[in-house]
Amino acid sequence: MKKQKLAQQEIPVKNNCNTNPFDLLTEEIIFTILDYLNDNPIDKKSFSLVSKSFHSIESKHRRNLKPLRYEHLASVLRRYPGVQQLDLTRCPRITDQSLSVISSSCSDRLLKIDLSRSKFFSSNGLRNLVAGCRNLVEMDLSNGTELRDSAAVAIAEAKNLERLWLGRCKLVTDIGIGCIAVGCRKLRLISLKWCLGVGDLGVGLIAIKCKEIRSLDLSYSPITNKCLPAILKLRYLEDLVLEGCFGIDDDNLSILKQGSKSLKILNISSCQNVSHVGLSSLTSVIGCLQQLILAYGSPVTRALADSLQSLSKLQSIKIDGCLVTCAGLKAIADWCESLMELSLSKCSGVTDEGLCCLVMKLKKLKKLDITCCRKITDVAIAYTTSSCTSLTSLRMESCSLVPREAFVLIGQRCLLLEELDLTDTEVDDEGLNSISRCSKLKSLKLGICLNISDEGLTYVGLKCSKLIELDLYRSAGVTNAGILAVANGCPYLQMINISYCKEVADGSLTALSRCSKLNTLECRGCILITSLGLAAIAVGCRQLSRLDIKKCYNINDLGMIPLAHFSQNLRQINLSYSLITDVGLQSLASISCLQSMTILHLKGLTPGGLAAALLACGGLTKLKLHSSFKSLLPQKLFEHLETRGCVFQWRDKELQDELDPKSWKLQLEDMEQ
Repeated sequence: MKKQKLAQQEIPVKNNCNTNPFDLLTEEIIFTILDYLNDNPIDKKSFSLVSKSFHSIESKHRRNLKPLRYEHLASVLRRYPGVQQLDLTRCPRITDQSLSVISSSCSDRLLKIDLSRSKFFSSNGLRNLVAGCRNLVEMDLSNGTELRDSAAVAIAEAKNLERLWLGRCKLVTDIGIGCIAVGCRKLRLISLKWCLGVGDLGVGLIAIKCKEIRSLDLSYSPITNKCLPAILKLRYLEDLVLEGCFGIDDDNLSILKQGSKSLKILNISSCQNVSHVGLSSLTSVIGCLQQLILAYGSPVTRALADSLQSLSKLQSIKIDGCLVTCAGLKAIADWCESLMELSLSKCSGVTDEGLCCLVMKLKKLKKLDITCCRKITDVAIAYTTSSCTSLTSLRMESCSLVPREAFVLIGQRCLLLEELDLTDTEVDDEGLNSISRCSKLKSLKLGICLNISDEGLTYVGLKCSKLIELDLYRSAGVTNAGILAVANGCPYLQMINISYCKEVADGSLTALSRCSKLNTLECRGCILITSLGLAAIAVGCRQLSRLDIKKCYNINDLGMIPLAHFSQNLRQINLSYSLITDVGLQSLASISCLQSMTILHLKGLTPGGLAAALLACGGLTKLKLHSSFKSLLPQKLFEHLETRGCVFQWRDKELQDELDPKSWKLQLEDMEQ
């Protein structure tokens, strides 16, 4: 009896061992699990390859799709029947037939489609798409330089459309935009950037008919002040971009009587005919503004700054590229004490006095950009760090008069920093030791910093574990030891630039291969790196999508083979001046994601080998070649590749000797003077 009872207890245990635990879960629960894999496509692919049931579940779960080849569109859409968002930016060739396939396959399920990088379709294709996908709420047709008003007429039938981008659709006129205004009454966002055929009439119709508009981009369009009253009457308008609208001037802005009570963001960059007079008229009727962008416009004087006094809710000002005066900066400080973001990038006239007066009153400032403000010194940095202790972003590239000692203050006082750009400054290892206390740092740029060494990078590696982006371009004092410290201490690293760090060798790449999230590696001009180091990256960094090995003279075909096998997410590669031959180039054809290649001065490359490689790389959309190949390859090959959507960029650059970083920096300074 005892044995019989034991046997009965063992039976269910045996059955449980053969039961797949996923069979006990509902489809909804498994979908929730898959939601956590959205950040890493490799994980999703691995999930779908486990079994037929997993493959089926993942297919049903997929809502967003970004195909690589237009010729596989029909089969891909059959596999993923639940797709709601279709991104075709990697398919340069989308024909009317392709849009018909999408229309019949997706029908009313499709909500969003991005055709901003696609060509070869016409208004007929758009008409079929809109007719079949009646629930479309978002369409991006930017760069549709061949689209005309007939395409706009087709778009107008998308009655549920809420967001529409038509940037650089230069042949669309007021007539086409008028049709969209009448047909698409639910529009909340429309971009007409560089729509040179659209003027006051078309924009006015949008403002009158589309009452739900929240965001309107009219950059570089030939509008004048005539349509502004209608625009400012839009009840829900929050974001208005008038960048480069040269038809807008002071005279007509001064007659504005009614403004927008909802507008939060206004961009009037590069509006050369708008001075403080016009700005004052505009701001007087817009009281709720939170962000104002005045880049590359009129000088920032006391008079211009005074026009901001009515903007009590202003949180962000960007005046990049403007001439600024000390009085102007002081006035901004007086009127805009609630500012959280200030950008003075490439502003001439920024001095210690002006910046000190500014930051002393801006206690809430979180983002500050003083790129290329070459007159400021340690005085301004001392005031900034003591007054603005809540900074999360500080950009101070090429602030060449700031001495080494000042960088210590950043680490002592600004502990909340997440982004720090110190490119081309005098920061040294002691400064990095202090800055490493900013444990929340995600982006650190140290390009052309000739005073730093492995010691400083070791501090960063030990304390900045959240680092995602690190730029060490031409920082000559960096060697394997520094990169090893970063690789060991920064497991979430996604991008690193070690170009022209000539003491860096294979050991650095072996260390970086442990950073499994790395997607961008720039090691141009690292002459000690060989194919062995590249092979380690290929094996360890499966998410690698961008690779620059230009002037890595010791990388040959042996580095391409593991790259072709393991780096299936690679999209962009620069092979110039390396030892790659026909064999290595042709092996890359197995990377289905590969879209962009730069191939200059490859001595081992023959016309026949290049032709074979180009034919095999079916997904190429951009190719940089030396102009000598123009006459060596058949014209029909170029025509065939262009038909597939590939764009050729020809270069005549001669082979050049490389300068050491210090000589290169001196030459740059001479050019700027």
